[in-house]
Amino acid sequence: MGPYTFPNIDPVAFALGPLVVRWYALAFIGGLLLAWRYCIWLAGREPKLLAPRDADDFLLWATLGVILGGRLGYVVLYQPGYYLDHLPAILQIWAGGMSFHGGFLGAVVAMLLFERKRGLPTFALTDIVAAGAPMGLFLGRITNFINGELWGRVTDVPWAVVFPRAGPEPRHPSQLYEAALEGLLLALILNVLVLAGNARRWPGLASGVFLIGYGLARITVETMREPDRHLGFFQFGTTWGQWLSLPMLIIGGWLIWQALKRQQPKEAT
Repeated sequence: MGPYTFPNIDPVAFALGPLVVRWYALAFIGGLLLAWRYCIWLAGREPKLLAPRDADDFLLWATLGVILGGRLGYVVLYQPGYYLDHLPAILQIWAGGMSFHGGFLGAVVAMLLFERKRGLPTFALTDIVAAGAPMGLFLGRITNFINGELWGRVTDVPWAVVFPRAGPEPRHPSQLYEAALEGLLLALILNVLVLAGNARRWPGLASGVFLIGYGLARITVETMREPDRHLGFFQFGTTWGQWLSLPMLIIGGWLIWQALKRQQPKEAT
């Protein structure tokens, strides 16, 4: 079994006259809508914690938080020097350049502001968003694979893939590794906790598990993923993605510890 040569797929899914729709846009919209509907359903199971209407109204806030945070995160964390010299390019989102960690921070800020505006308990919204977020992560990583971007390092494993834009060497399909870990596995763990384990009885537990789960998945896959060319490797062969994910492990562990310290309610909410 030799390496699989990846076809050069057009990043544009379809075009209707001047309207050009890319695969990444479809994944972004699809992920938001799936997570949104799922969060509304979760809220309906325990409306005393979060009303379905609140989960419904949060969609616009989430969209703005992810887009603005993702773009600004990429500008600040990955190419600050370039964008400082090319300020108009910051607005050219269609040209590419979004950061997960920036989008995550943008979503967190949006959730905190929304909870404060609605007078919601802390973690009432973040815990159900944590359960729905892996849907979007899964679709996003599958789209990275379709676009033949964010490929892995050179390898000789039987399932290696030759990405046309990465050269003739076979590489790890690291996008699929991330889709499996950040998307499928993390979704399974969180939903077992939320649905079967009543994790929402311990505010912050699901949020903490999401942070640790994503952080571990990203740090692990980064050992097989090719780092950004303009950044390269850091000390001890680490990558920038690993360093950005490290605080997620620390904060996630602290949230879980705080959640489990709280006294368990006598009855489910």
